[in-house]
Amino acid sequence: MSQTDTDHVLLDLADGVATITLNRPDRRNAMSTAMIERLGELLEQAESDPAVRVVVLTGAGRAFCAGGDVQQFDEDGGEGGGASEVDEEAVAAQIRHQEATVGRIHAYAKPVIASLPGAAAGAGLGLALAADLRIGTPRTVMATAFATVALSGDFGVAWLLDRLVGPAHARELMLLNPRLDAQACSDLGLLTQVVPEDELEAATAQLARRLADGPALALAHIRSNLREVPTQTLTEAMRTEVRRHKETGLTADHVEAARAFVEKRPPVFGR
Repeated sequence: MSQTDTDHVLLDLADGVATITLNRPDRRNAMSTAMIERLGELLEQAESDPAVRVVVLTGAGRAFCAGGDVQQFDEDGGEGGGASEVDEEAVAAQIRHQEATVGRIHAYAKPVIASLPGAAAGAGLGLALAADLRIGTPRTVMATAFATVALSGDFGVAWLLDRLVGPAHARELMLLNPRLDAQACSDLGLLTQVVPEDELEAATAQLARRLADGPALALAHIRSNLREVPTQTLTEAMRTEVRRHKETGLTADHVEAARAFVEKRPPVFGR
């Protein structure tokens, strides 16, 4: 991978917050194969680093991520490179890329925030939807975008939309590809918070700080409980919850939180 490719995805770690920035603003952070691979590497690095307590995923410039590089598709004769049959090696590689990015974010033990300075479309929408929380500005827009370029969609967008907004809205968004402005995204629950454009960085930092200062194991278990709910019965969910609840009850963070509650002060959790 060239230095240029490496520079297209950046990692910054400060005080427990890992900020991963898609850094190709001239292409609205559209993702090349090298970018997807680098993003997967940095997500894995942040996940395995005990100093990281929360991850922020954002984009440089005025977009979050426009998805795949359609300009490159055109130059290559289509995403399939002009081939007449599906390349099974390309299928396997794309599956690996998606599992290393959207799949990894979804399965993360640490909270993930998507900070959206502008458009999130196609695969970029998948990255945003996989995060726990999404914060944007009045410039933020979302679109599935796949049908527009005669593709059926990947990076988990259909699966994530079905769970976040329900099957009826998911079908509308996938089939008709409306361009959702910030208000529409907020109304559907796709944006957690909308702030003025010049306040996005500060508001994202504030949200990240709140999570980074929180009880790490409790937040990880909350995330696991929520992730597993769609495949569990109520009885199964409660049994899983009890085990994790009891585990967090043994932590120093829980003891500190209970003491802080009694003493009417903010808790200070372990770092």
